Amino acid sequence: MSQDVNQVAEESGAPLAPPGADGSSPPAKAAKAGERPAESVFSGAYRALTLGVVLSVSMVAFESLGVATVLPDIADDLHGLGAYGWGLSALMLANIVGTVVAGRAADRGGPVRSMAVGMLVFALGCAVAGAAASWPLFLLGRALQGLGVGAVMSMAYTVIGLAYPEHLRARMFALLSSAWTVPSLIGPVIAGTLSDLTSWRGVFLLMLPLIAIAAALTLPGLRRLDRPSAAPAAPSGPWWKSPLAASILLTAGTALFLQALLLKSLALLIPLALAGLVVAVPALRRVTPAGTLGLRAGVGAGIGIRFLLCGVYFGSEAFLPLGLQELRGVNASLAGLGLSAGAITWVFGSAWQARRDGRGGGRTGSVTLGFAVLLAGLAVMAAAVLVEAVPPLVAVAGWALGGIGMGVAFNAATTDTLEQAPAAQQGLVSGSLQLAQTLATGLVSGIGGAAVAMAHQHGATTRAGLLFTFALTAVLALAGVLVSRRLRPAPAG
Repeated sequence: MSQDVNQVAEESGAPLAPPGADGSSPPAKAAKAGERPAESVFSGAYRALTLGVVLSVSMVAFESLGVATVLPDIADDLHGLGAYGWGLSALMLANIVGTVVAGRAADRGGPVRSMAVGMLVFALGCAVAGAAASWPLFLLGRALQGLGVGAVMSMAYTVIGLAYPEHLRARMFALLSSAWTVPSLIGPVIAGTLSDLTSWRGVFLLMLPLIAIAAALTLPGLRRLDRPSAAPAAPSGPWWKSPLAASILLTAGTALFLQALLLKSLALLIPLALAGLVVAVPALRRVTPAGTLGLRAGVGAGIGIRFLLCGVYFGSEAFLPLGLQELRGVNASLAGLGLSAGAITWVFGSAWQARRDGRGGGRTGSVTLGFAVLLAGLAVMAAAVLVEAVPPLVAVAGWALGGIGMGVAFNAATTDTLEQAPAAQQGLVSGSLQLAQTLATGLVSGIGGAAVAMAHQHGATTRAGLLFTFALTAVLALAGVLVSRRLRPAPAG
């Protein structure tokens, strides 16, 4: 199995970092005093490429936060509320395949083609989603976007190792983390305003010129990079046992499971959901390090903690705009404030944990504290969404609190997990952390969407579906409090 997971890490373009994370790759070592060249990432040789790569990540961030804000309007307009979760899950699941395929292609022919195709597919997905006249066509656009996002994000981080000298790489990793900050501040507000004043379609149309500018800045610099000196080793087994096949099976099995949850007949729902799990679970075992599914103390538990954190945070956040708009009558612009608040306080929580880390504070305690604060923020947010007596904008304050907890726990867990990974497996573990995040977001969003659909099928309201969803993410947060104790193995003896 170790051969499979190492191939996945290489083919996926690992390491990848989510918003605000700085631990996706071990920082490049600084040059000795007096030896660092005067050049910077914005020097003439790197300026266009730096701007292009940062803009590429920023456009993905803007699209992610913007679409989450206006998704309730889209689902209402295209009659997709019964499959609301697929508006998020389609992108996240396709992201897995896009990441692996792009990394495999880059290993063989360099990053320029993978980045170019990724941007083209992303643009095509935006055009299809923006012009969609039906919910299934919109979901097709979202899947195309997911393929493109997987390729663009994996190549953005791969390019740093290929195009920049060692003394500039740490600065580039920091820049890519900060590339989420501005979209977090303005993305939901711009998207909500566009939807309120014109149409949600404007959010997707706005992406097209941004993609064109990013491509014009990025691709010329990538063409000057050398191609790999040697082709990657041929797979040692049949193609259906390759990491690429495993990633496709993981995506297909998860998709089958989520789609089964939308069926009205239990005679079909149960066997198809079980079939999806039978396909997905063995595939997941093959593309993650040993001990991950069993939450083995150390790296395995660290990857599980990433899954739980992202399931709680992104799985809850996905339904915040829907709850505020459908249940509390808040417009899209104000509903987007909750997303911005959580993203901003995530940064503060991460910074606080970084300072605590510098003073030698224990990271296991920080992860436990982060889960507890995230749970408290979730409770406040859910109460403001579900209870009429609570002012709806209290949800923004609640999610700001949740963002602090997420920043603390995410920073501590990521740093500690990567510290425990052997030097030769940094890419493997980083790629597995990213996979856990993507899978958790898609899976919990899909289950929440199915809960809303089931509520409507049985004569209940959106409130009942959201109550189930927030209860589920609360249980995941409680599980995180328990699992956080396994972040470090018990001392021997």
